[in-house]
Amino acid sequence: MKGLILCAGKGSRLYPFTNNRPKTLIPVANTPLLQLSIMKLLELGIDRIGIVIHPTQEADIRGRFGEGEALGIAITYIYQQEPKGIANALKQAEGYISGEAFLLLLGDNLISAPLSDLKNDVELGGVQASLLLAEVAEPQDYGIAEIQDSRIVGLEEKPEHPKSNLAVIGGYAFTNEIFGAVNEITPSKRGEYEITDAIQWLIEQRHVVAYHVTDQLNIDVGTKDRWLLANRKLLNAEALQKRVHDSVRMERCTIVEPVSIDKDCVLKDCRIGPYVSVGAGSRIENCHIENSIILNGVHMKDLPFPIKNVIIGEHSIVAGGLIDKEVKEP
Repeated sequence: MKGLILCAGKGSRLYPFTNNRPKTLIPVANTPLLQLSIMKLLELGIDRIGIVIHPTQEADIRGRFGEGEALGIAITYIYQQEPKGIANALKQAEGYISGEAFLLLLGDNLISAPLSDLKNDVELGGVQASLLLAEVAEPQDYGIAEIQDSRIVGLEEKPEHPKSNLAVIGGYAFTNEIFGAVNEITPSKRGEYEITDAIQWLIEQRHVVAYHVTDQLNIDVGTKDRWLLANRKLLNAEALQKRVHDSVRMERCTIVEPVSIDKDCVLKDCRIGPYVSVGAGSRIENCHIENSIILNGVHMKDLPFPIKNVIIGEHSIVAGGLIDKEVKEP
């Protein structure tokens, strides 16, 4: 079985943080979203992974992951030239998949649920698609599944009048039949080729579409609020793991777990946490920070007020009321 991760989106709702980096490289608890998706596939022994990117993202993503050697995987890069939807991105990967069953992940989603049930559904035969679903508070913002007698009978993308609150949350397993579907559908009103339309085509052609509902952590990291939420949730889930790099130097600091502090940071006279991640090479002195994301190379000093619920961009300077570059409060 192969893996496929879609990463070609622009991440416009996360500007300015995604102005100069792909959305899937933004860190959650100091780990890029794309790496978290790769780790989900590796949990299942999937080590052949296609990553769908826009050509402008190649230098950043290939620079971070190369061909996958450091992670013990084989990465193939696949290009989506225009943002025409998930099903269109999938279509670009047909040659790479080459008839095999595969797991599909959206590279900007944080999923905690195990994906073994989806994998088993399509590998053991008789199922052409298996979906991960979760209850959501605002179903109008998602692809929604209609369930009758424990079967999916319909899917609709961002419906005005949702027939359920069960959303497709970015984890899928497919057999090769999905490519027949993506080659048959037409663009939606949004001008995109929707994956929900492709799965609906499978249902109408009497293919078997299974599903599994999870109540575990799943977040579409598409806004600054959701980024902070994802950071908080992942730190909490990994609270017992050591998240302070051995190279970090601290003097007279109070650390309120859970936090993540990356390599080569220097902290003096600070109170850090809870729910704070600090990127590599940052220097922070005489500051109080809670529920925030500090990216790489930030310098902060002598702040007379606590920093809460903010994201501070790479190489920013925040000193005694002076704020330079990307400091954003959602």
